Amino acid sequence: MEKANQISRVGFILLGLSDQPKLEKTFFVLILLMYLVVLLGNGVLILVTILDSHMHAPMYYFLGNLSFLDICYTTSSVPLVLDSFLTPRKTISFSACAVQVFLSFAMGATECVLLSMMAFDHYVAICNPLRYPVVMSKAAYVPMAASSWAAGITSSVVQTSQAMRLPFCGDNVINHFTCEILAVLKLACADISNVISMAEANVTFLGIPVLFISFSYVFIIATILRIPSAEERIPSACSAHLTDVVIFYTLFFMYVKPKPKDTMGTDKQDFSGKLILLFCGAVTLMLNPIIYILRNKDAQATVRKLVAQIHFTQ
Repeated sequence: MEKANQISRVGFILLGLSDQPKLEKTFFVLILLMYLVVLLGNGVLILVTILDSHMHAPMYYFLGNLSFLDICYTTSSVPLVLDSFLTPRKTISFSACAVQVFLSFAMGATECVLLSMMAFDHYVAICNPLRYPVVMSKAAYVPMAASSWAAGITSSVVQTSQAMRLPFCGDNVINHFTCEILAVLKLACADISNVISMAEANVTFLGIPVLFISFSYVFIIATILRIPSAEERIPSACSAHLTDVVIFYTLFFMYVKPKPKDTMGTDKQDFSGKLILLFCGAVTLMLNPIIYILRNKDAQATVRKLVAQIHFTQ
């Protein structure tokens, strides 16, 4: 118990790439460039959804929320990762670690629900276009987005409070770049079955949006196939969202799947696992705004107009 109290006072040491110091500067440049692309791309998407009156529609409202969510998610961890590449002593306080765990849970859970809301928006637009203005009115889509954030934050509060109340009486070294929850739980010296069962229940809860998205796209595809000359914008409006869903959930299930127990190659496995999680997350968040702009003609036109206005004022 005394050791647990000490860890809550002094915090944790993040191992990061301490065992590979020659790679730190290279990774610093790569992650910094990816982070800047994430900020720029998602910032542009938020701007165009606010400034262009033609994009004041439910689909773009959800897209603006998704872009803001991606900025929050990366900002909650990437600056710390960048600092760890330049700082010899990679420490984080207990409270800062808890905040990072909370933000990671909240942003991930919120994105799961928000993606399902976007799928429902596409479903109504394509399968019930005449009812779309009524079903997806402002009185409907604003609470839908708000409920996504509320569900993610509520889930994160429960998960984080369960995890961070555990006594950490072992080593205070986290074998990761950030306070990744699975790496943190390895330091607990109490029964974590309640936390694990809560996490499993949460994964089941977050799997519901997958089913919702799947059923939505079954009806969407069936409707498109029945249209003799569907407008080009109909499939393209969904393709960006569907690409985002596939990438996000592929990485999500790669993260939550049980890791093989290989005691002989544990260090190598941990190192590769850290890099995969870091780069896959950064690359995915970097690709999101690119995918939505490239696959959406309205967004492309608005970005060109915005660039032209900036160039004209100069």
